[in-house]
Amino acid sequence: MKKYLSYALGTFGHDAFYNTLSIYFMMFLTSQLFTNSSDSKMVGMVTALVVIIRVGEIFFDPMIGGVVDNTNTRWGKFRPWILSGSIVASVGLVFLFSDYFGLAWSNPIIYLIILALTFLVIDVFYSFSDIALWSMLPAISMDNKVRTKFGTASRLGSTLGAQIVIVIITPAIMFFSHVISKVPFGQQTRAGWTGYVLIVSLLCVGGAIITCMNIKEQHNLIRANTKHTTIRDIFRAIGRNSQLLWVAASYFLFAFSYVVTNSLLIYYFRYRLGNAGAYTWVGVITCIIGVISVSLFPALESLIHRKAIYVGGIAFMLIGYVIFLFAGQNMALVLVAVAFYFFPYPLIFLATLMTITDSVEYGQLVNGVRNESVTLSVRPLLDKLAGAASNGIVGLVAVAVGMTGNAKPSDISSSGILQFNTFMFYIPIILLVISALIFLGKVTLTESRHEEIVVELKKRLNKDNQSTSESNAGSDVKPATK
Repeated sequence: MKKYLSYALGTFGHDAFYNTLSIYFMMFLTSQLFTNSSDSKMVGMVTALVVIIRVGEIFFDPMIGGVVDNTNTRWGKFRPWILSGSIVASVGLVFLFSDYFGLAWSNPIIYLIILALTFLVIDVFYSFSDIALWSMLPAISMDNKVRTKFGTASRLGSTLGAQIVIVIITPAIMFFSHVISKVPFGQQTRAGWTGYVLIVSLLCVGGAIITCMNIKEQHNLIRANTKHTTIRDIFRAIGRNSQLLWVAASYFLFAFSYVVTNSLLIYYFRYRLGNAGAYTWVGVITCIIGVISVSLFPALESLIHRKAIYVGGIAFMLIGYVIFLFAGQNMALVLVAVAFYFFPYPLIFLATLMTITDSVEYGQLVNGVRNESVTLSVRPLLDKLAGAASNGIVGLVAVAVGMTGNAKPSDISSSGILQFNTFMFYIPIILLVISALIFLGKVTLTESRHEEIVVELKKRLNKDNQSTSESNAGSDVKPATK
């Protein structure tokens, strides 16, 4: 239980960090730094920088996975990166949510340069921590049931971490704004945002420390089947793993749809419903149903298996979208839609995570060598790409429809509402349907197939070891002399 809890605490702080960066950075820019229509150029430039940096991770994340795979220290290959990555990224996050001592207005060019460097440092070090944290999963055990327990614990922690952000962000910012900036409670200031981000950073570092103190990787015959990973090996490990690629294609469409809708949800409450404070209820609802949803995963996996969980979960989300479209400005219906929409998300994530984890052994069977971190780097890469694309869309949509600064719901035109609904609802619905079809038709790495692969790997490696031993024994025999 201690190990499961330690893993959960690590992912708790980790996802609190991720949600703050991927969902609320654009809100900070448009509501605190660049609040006038004349600032739209700066919003566009920051958005472009963020997207460019994150798209660049298509190439860097697998390489980071390769570095982690090549790591060999007395503390193992994962823990040094989890801790160091979390510390550096957390420090950078505090600076990112600021005006850089007034440079945002006094010298916009220098501000953009420093912001880009800060975001790059955050992205690189968070990637090291993220890839090491999640790629530790296949190193903990070969047993599917044990993996599912650790995966469920980690997702429970990450779900609570991601959703607690939604619960506390508005009251926390208001509290710190009142305490630091001495404004009436209810108003938000940049200092209030800084106070909130500092708390998230401490949660991220604290969780990483607890995980590193209590989780260790397993050593066995299958995990010993590794070699130094070169750049060529990295892309071969991914490119020849067909199951990993199909899961990745399906998951990217799912993650992109989810993050876009989730990122625009706070705008929905503030600029469509006119009640930003009610957004806290989203966090309360998603925290409760998130715990229920994650807790159900082990039982559902044994009853209906991962493919049914994935496809059925998307069907459930589509019901949520339909309720959203009928809800309009009805707060009660909006909250019901949130519940339907979010409930299957942790289940779909876990189905994806466990399938990608099992694809480590599938790739080992195909490639003849084990690549844990390279393989598991694909899932965080997809999440960050989805977040980058979301940041780009959210920033542009917010400016295009007039959802910036102190605008009111009555200020948003009917055409603006249509544009907003297109990006928040209609496009994600189409992409989710495509995602389900890909997973249903192309992903064949089931739980039973993984068990067969593990048995086959053990036989192959035992045979190779036996042949090597016999060869070495033969070479030690001296030839007879006359």
